[in-house]
This record gives sequence, structure tokens and C-alpha cells, in this order.
Amino acid sequence: MQFEITSEFIDSFKTAIEEKNTGFLKEQLNEFYAQDIAIIINQLNLKEAAYLFELIDDDIASDVLLELDEDKREDLLATFSSKEIAEQLDNMQSDDAADVISELPQEIQEEVLSHIEDIEQASDIAELINYEEGTAGSLMAKELVSVYAFETVNACIEQIRNQTDNVDVMYAVYVVDNNERLIGMLSLKKLIISHPLARVEEIFEPDIQFVKTSTTSEEVSEIMQKYDLVVLPVVDQLGRLVGRITIDDVFDVIRETADENIQRMSGISDDVDSNDKIWRLSRARIPWLLVGMCGGIVGSRIIGSYEEQIKIHPEMAYFIPLIGAMGGNVGVQSSAIIVQGLANNTLLGDKILPKLGKELSVGLINGLICSTLICGYSFLIEDWQLAATVSVALFTVIIFASFLGTFVPLTMNRFKINPALATGPFVTTLNDIIGITIYFLVGRLLYTSF
Repeated sequence: MQFEITSEFIDSFKTAIEEKNTGFLKEQLNEFYAQDIAIIINQLNLKEAAYLFELIDDDIASDVLLELDEDKREDLLATFSSKEIAEQLDNMQSDDAADVISELPQEIQEEVLSHIEDIEQASDIAELINYEEGTAGSLMAKELVSVYAFETVNACIEQIRNQTDNVDVMYAVYVVDNNERLIGMLSLKKLIISHPLARVEEIFEPDIQFVKTSTTSEEVSEIMQKYDLVVLPVVDQLGRLVGRITIDDVFDVIRETADENIQRMSGISDDVDSNDKIWRLSRARIPWLLVGMCGGIVGSRIIGSYEEQIKIHPEMAYFIPLIGAMGGNVGVQSSAIIVQGLANNTLLGDKILPKLGKELSVGLINGLICSTLICGYSFLIEDWQLAATVSVALFTVIIFASFLGTFVPLTMNRFKINPALATGPFVTTLNDIIGITIYFLVGRLLYTSF
């Protein structure tokens, strides 16, 4: 059933937990999907969460555990014994089980693995947690359906029946040779319409996309998006089929990458969310706040160096916030477009220089429009000398900010630094400093010299 989980509803759950009203709680839990139950548990304290989790049916308990926020799951697992954790992992796909167990301390991991009754499952999990994070090996699941090329269609169908017990959804049937090396994929349609005695090697499709265990998760995501794949086989360095990655795993990668880039663009240095502890949230935000503060100090010193100029022409101070804000906004706009192009691989090779030229052209047009408007406004409230000064300064700042906003992320990407950093406080602060400097230099040349 679909139901809106409100704060009032959460309060009713808390009251029922406090009163130990298990009848109400079990009745409600039976009506919800695992994802909804996880949302409820995320809103409870640890004692309440542990009590409610005990009432969840074994059929969906492991699914609920997977859907919990990472911090909540970590705290909840700390209340479990190693054997209880092992029981939950037994009901998960190998890739999900590996993700959960990797959050535990090393000594606890070994204990949990020793309690898993399914030796093959324990072996798969142990293998997966040893792959480097951010690679195809760490993303893949071991559960898959494969057949040998020399088998007949009849034998192949029997093999599929035997292997599908541990596979929730059968996306594809992979074909391997005698050495377990991946050589293609078998279409279910061809499997059904082919003669029972036909051999798999006669009907399989040899043209298939695959990745190695060492392939980065970003490359996996790009391949699956480019070729519209819902599943991607993974092979080891010898070409042997070792696992498969499904589209839901890639969605997680895409979401995590997007969240990370948004945080970088906002000047947050660590991967955090609103449920993290106060100190961790503060530690993630403070570095770039300090950078912004240092930039503000530099900007104030620049303004201070033109103190005499401002004393003589105090009206120049009116437009300092305008110049700084426009430079920062233009820089962020340009860098955001470039970061987007780098993220989706539309900025490759010879496309970089045309993109740089396009952004400068856009800056030229926007600069002309904005400088013309501010010129008219300044002329109405002050005089033509100040109008000309502000107009020329704003035009120059917009052009320079467009260049900087384009050039900085491209340069950072060239040196393997996350270009998303360029769209946040870095470009904004730099453009503020340069914008103010340009404004007073133009003012000295065009205004105070009149």
C-alpha cells in the first residue's frame, strides 16, 4: 500500500513502541514495503529502532536493513550479535551483503563470515569485500546464470533451472567456454524457439559488452548509459566470468556521484548528509568557508588600498557589491556548464577550444547587455563619468569571469582534480577579488582622472 509518512504517523509509532503495543506495530508493518519501514526506522532513536526491527518479518528484514541510512544501519548492527548479522546477510544478494559487512570493523567481519551457514555465500562475500572501492569488482554480484557453449538447448534449460534459485531476476544468460571465459550471451527468445538438440554455440550472440573487475565505477556507469544496458557482465584479468552489475547498482553510483558533485559545488569537502553528526557536518564545511573568509580579507585589503580614491569619490562604493556579485554569478554559471560537459563526456579532445570560445562569446553578449543597462541606470542617478566607469568595469569583469569559470574547471580536470570544486567558493571568491581589482583600476583610469 502507498501511504504518506508524516510526523504525526511517526509519533504514533513512537507511542506504540513506548507502550509495547506489538499488535498495532505488527499490523502496520505488514502493510508497508521495506522502503517505507526503513523511512520510519530512520526517524527513531536507536532503542526504538532496535525494538521495531525485532518485529519485522524475516522475509523483508534484510531488505529493510539495506534501505536504512548508513549511520542508522551502522548503529543498529552494533546491537546485533555476529550470528544475527550473518543471518541477515544470508538473505541478501552477495553484492548487498558485501556492502553491509564492509561497514563493520575488520574483526567483526571475520566473525560474521564464520557464522554464515552457506559456505558459497560466505566465499562470495569475502571475495567481493577485497575489491578496491569504486571498481566494477566492488559493485558486482556473484549471482548469475551461465551455460557452456558445447551444451544443447535442453541441457542449457536444465542448467538455468538449477542456477536461478539464487537469482532474484534473470536479466541474461551468459555463455562461457570450457575455461569459464565469457564468450557471449544467449537470448531467451532464441533459447525458446531453437531445437532442443541444437548446441548453444550455434545460437548465442558473441557480440557483448563487458568490463573487468578493475574497471572504475564511473566507466561502468558510462558504458551502461551509452548502450542502454540493464545488466553488465564482469570478467577477471583472464577473461573468466566472475559476476554481473545490474542497473540499480549503477543508479546508486550515479546518485552518489551527483550528490558528491553538488556538495563540492557548494563547498563541502566530505561526503555527508543531514543525518550526520554535528562535528562531521562542521568539519566538511569549514575548509571552504575559511577559503571564502581569506578571500574576503584580501578583497577588503584591496578596497583599503584605494581608500583615498573612495574618499574623493565615495559614490564608487555604491557599486562594489554589484561588481562582486555579478563576477561570482557569471563564473559559477560558466563553470557549471563546463563541469556538466566533463561529467557526461561531451567535452573531449577538439571540443574544448570551441567550448571555451562559445563561453567567451556568451560572456561578451551578456556583458554588453548588463553593462548597457547599468550604464543607463548609473547615468540617471549619478553622472555620465560614473556611468561609463561602472559600465566598462562590469563588461570587463563579466568577460574575465566567463573565461575564469571556463578555464579553471578544465585545468583542474587536466590535473585529475574534481572540477566540481570550481563551481563553488573557489571561483566565486576568486572572481570577487579580481572583480573588485578591475573595478578600481578602471575607476582610476576613467573616473578619478576626469
